[in-house]
This record gives sequence, structure tokens and C-alpha cells, in this order.
Amino acid sequence: MRHAAGRPHLVVVLALDTAIAFEVGLPHRFLRASALDPGWPGPPTGAAPPYDVRLVTLDDGPVTTSAGYAVLPTHPNSELARADTVVVPGINSDIVETGRLPDELHRLAATARPDARWLSICTGAFVLAALGKLDGRRATTHWCHVDAFRRHFPQVQLDPDVLYVDHGDVLTSAGNAAGIDLLLHVLRSDLGTEAANRVARGAVVAPWRAGGQAQFIDRPVPDESDTGTGATRVWVLEHLDEPIGLSDLARHAGMSVRTFTRRFREETGETAGAWLARARVDRARHLLETTDLPVDRVAEAAGFGTSASLRQHLAAAVGVSPLAYRRTYRADSA
Repeated sequence: MRHAAGRPHLVVVLALDTAIAFEVGLPHRFLRASALDPGWPGPPTGAAPPYDVRLVTLDDGPVTTSAGYAVLPTHPNSELARADTVVVPGINSDIVETGRLPDELHRLAATARPDARWLSICTGAFVLAALGKLDGRRATTHWCHVDAFRRHFPQVQLDPDVLYVDHGDVLTSAGNAAGIDLLLHVLRSDLGTEAANRVARGAVVAPWRAGGQAQFIDRPVPDESDTGTGATRVWVLEHLDEPIGLSDLARHAGMSVRTFTRRFREETGETAGAWLARARVDRARHLLETTDLPVDRVAEAAGFGTSASLRQHLAAAVGVSPLAYRRTYRADSA
């Protein structure tokens, strides 16, 4: 979390014409001081809040959002030159159609500090790409704009299967709700898991979502014949406490490993290994939330075998240990 000593981290939201209304307000909702109350981790009570969120526009005037109403900037666009973090919400403008930015936007972006962190939500990635901030880098955007993005920016390594991508100085996210995932990730990175979980609970959203946006892509309904993998997925969920490998999955489906791997990806949007790991984590989370089973028993029931393996996978998924997860979510349930 980079900012000058003695002041909050300055977050400037750059709202362009046709900005997605829902996304314009996300930084204010998730980063403002009141979202972190009570007792955000940091300096003593009365000290400066961690973030100062300000809204600017390209010409300092109102912009019409995707919902048809106008929003006014809270500060002049000269604030962009002071920003520690710049957030670009999604847009519905011809920038998405052409991949080109107006000259005044290039000039304004050039005033930003070289060490400023840039975040995009949804089609805001088109702006970052057109500014050259994603050249040669992995990035993401909403899955339905993948073809247009690749056509305009072949130099960017687009990954349409993830919810967000973090390079430290540049972060991109997928559609509307993925902006929430990204901002919670920023909170976890800047202030820690406790702060991110507190904000998530206040907003009544999951502090972390499993899987990527591949699970939301509009795909044809898989063939329900014996050649599909649906029955095998059902079988796996009924046998998660058992050791299951890729060859076991293929054998159950009556396919070669190669064919099963291809069909599984076509039908689910992810690899069988990633899907199985996520299913095991989901089972462990459910047991931690709803039972008093010891952690080693939870690990066995979810197919991790040992509590050490469970701790490793849960930490990678949600950033906390099994006992910390249980304390948090059992308390929430109560």
C-alpha cells in the first residue's frame, strides 16, 4: 500500500462517459472508512483512515452512466496526478468498439505518477490496454467482450477464465461482481484478511469466491448422453472422501484420459484437477461451517487426507487456516 507518509492512500475513480453505474460506486462502497468500521486494523482511533476515495471525470463535468442518469465528479481531474491508485470502471462507449481513446484521455492519463497503481473493472480493461499498460502482460475482462479485446489488443495475454489478475502495479477484473472480488483482494493485500472479511460481511458478500468467470460463460448445455462428464461429476461429489485421480475420472466416464480431459474442459470451463480441488475445498468449508468435526476428520471427509494438506489448500483458497475459518463463519452463523 504505497502512499506518502501521514496521509491516506488516495484512490481516484475515473468515470468516463457511459460508465457502468454499478461499478462507479464500488470503490466508495468497499474502500471508504465507514466500510472498515469498527476498528479497522491500523493506527489508533482518531488517526487518518486508510483510503481517501475521490471521483473525477475527463472534463470535470457530469457523465451519463449506463443506467441513463448522470453522476458528478467530487473533485477536479487534476487529482489524477496525485493518485496512489486509479480505478477505471467499465464502459459501454465506442472505446470498446474501436479500441481507441480520445486524445484528452491520453493526456490526462499521462499526468499520473509513474508509481501509481491502476485497477480496471470489466471493460475498463480496454482503457488500460489502449494506454499500453497491459502490453505483454496477462489480463482479463468480461467474457462476452473477449473477441473484441483480442482483436484490438493482440499484444495482451488475455485470460477470460479468471475473476481478476494482479501484477502489483496493474490489476484487471472481469464483469460487475468481479469488481467486488478485486477490491476485496486489494483490501486483503493492503490491510490484511481481517479487514477484507469485515468489509465483505458488511456488504453481505462472500469474502472470496471459488473458481473463475469460466463458470459463468454462456455455454451450450452438455449432452446428457453417456458420453458426457456430468454423471462422473455427480459421482465425484458422492465420493470426495476417497482418493480420486484423473484416471479414475476417465474410467468412470468410460473415456480415455485425453478425451475425458477435453470433454470436461468443454463442459465446465476448467480442468478436472482444478474442479476437483475446488470441490474438496467447498466440502471442507461446508463441514467447518456446519459441524464440530475435528480438523483432521474434516480433512479426511473432504479427501485431503491430512490436516496439513487441508490447511495448505484452504490457505490458498481463502487465506486463512481451518480453525480461523471456523471461528469466523460459525460466529457469523450464530
